[in-house]
Amino acid sequence: MIAALRAARNLTRLIQIGLILARHDALFLLDRVTLLLPLLTFLRLFRSRDPKLLAARPGQRLARALQTLGPSFIKLGQLLSTRADLLGEDFARDLSELQDRLPPFPSDIAREIIERELERPIAILYAQFDDVPVAAASIAQVHFAVTAEGVPVAVKILRPGIEIAFARDLNLFFWLAALIERRQPALRRLKPYEVVRTLADTVRTEMDLRLEAAAASELGENFAGDPDFHVPVVDWPRTSQRVLTLERIVGARIDDRDALVVAGHDLEAILSKAAAGFFNQVFRDGFFHADLHPGNMFVDSEGAIAVVDFGIMGRLDRKTRYYLADMLLGFLSGNYRQVAQVHFEAGYVPERQSIDEFTQACRAIGEPILERSMNEISLARLLAQLFRVTEQFEMETQPQLLLLQKTMVLAEGVGRSLAPGVNMWTLSRPLIEEWMRANRGPEARIIDAAEEAGRLLERLPQLVREVERAARQFTENGIRLDPLSIEVMLRRAEDASHPLALPLWLALASLIAIAVRLWW
Repeated sequence: MIAALRAARNLTRLIQIGLILARHDALFLLDRVTLLLPLLTFLRLFRSRDPKLLAARPGQRLARALQTLGPSFIKLGQLLSTRADLLGEDFARDLSELQDRLPPFPSDIAREIIERELERPIAILYAQFDDVPVAAASIAQVHFAVTAEGVPVAVKILRPGIEIAFARDLNLFFWLAALIERRQPALRRLKPYEVVRTLADTVRTEMDLRLEAAAASELGENFAGDPDFHVPVVDWPRTSQRVLTLERIVGARIDDRDALVVAGHDLEAILSKAAAGFFNQVFRDGFFHADLHPGNMFVDSEGAIAVVDFGIMGRLDRKTRYYLADMLLGFLSGNYRQVAQVHFEAGYVPERQSIDEFTQACRAIGEPILERSMNEISLARLLAQLFRVTEQFEMETQPQLLLLQKTMVLAEGVGRSLAPGVNMWTLSRPLIEEWMRANRGPEARIIDAAEEAGRLLERLPQLVREVERAARQFTENGIRLDPLSIEVMLRRAEDASHPLALPLWLALASLIAIAVRLWW
């Protein structure tokens, strides 16, 4: 009964959504879901006849429809903008321009939320609080203020009732994703349920402003002492789940070339700092700002890059950073076999696939890019094209790399607006080469091997104790060691390349010695 009610509620909501998509001639997003075809045929009767709208690109029409549908769909569109493998590069590019802007909610409600959350009157918390917000988005809006201590700050406040609105739409998204995976086997590879889960995780993080504050704090620690990259300081006493207070950033938007020139900044130097900041986040720290559009990047009076809005952050573990470095190096040097091997070693492409064919596909991606001059090479475009071969080679979706590719698109766009004739990756080349020497050169690989051996040796005492305990139990209880077990251990130990070869040999020798000693 509950399932039937949920299905009826979701179908009703789906029809409402479909009508808005139809009015924007954007139903193509659901065309591949064959079980919805009868509904889509009906909804197309309400398709817009507006010539201006029909003249727009499909991705632009979809972006406008998602904007009309509200906060949950704006976030969904931003997430889909990272999935060029699903929609294609043109769609992803149009969706990346989706503006997360909504009318602000009244300032008196903002004041009520602050006082309720921080349990103190506004007059005690802030000496000055501007009622007109400087930004209003789908989840929160921002007001400028001055603390009681005289510090200029920016105060971010969650929209009232936003949790309920998102919960309703996420319920629909999960229901539809589960329906697609159950009824559309051909679309399971696209992992619709995982896409929705990623959206839910992102939204859950953004709805707890303490987590955003923690992200800002961590990023700030990573760049402590760096004069070229500035992260605003968190005002923790004035921060809670629904309120975030940060140091106010003063400066020009990074895409405002005229203002930067008037302020006397060297545009190429700014681009160099932005490239270094991006590279250090991704490769040095493995923790990066994943929403680097121009509205979140400023240049202060000292010429440092200052970033805001830490609701969407990405992480790359050490293994993934090594994969990414080796893959990009392989592409830029024309070593496509290395690119293919990296994918197979990382487990991104199943072993049953042909490495020769995958190498050929990588060459088809890389050669056109290498034919361009250095200032035209786009690593974001390279990644996007690589992800498009996922269907042919069954490559598993890597959400962390999709998030990286999205923010690389934004970063490269900023670079082109600052200095169209300069490639940002060329400016950060000294950093790249230094990092590669330290982490992927011969010396680094020897150090990695030594560290791995050290970790194995650290586990040996525990392994020997377990073997001794097992041998004692065998002897005391009259249990004999199965010859087949010894044979399996020997067979595994014979493989010198196996990571457990050394401990297995030592364990087997210890087992025999202990057993003989206890027996006699």
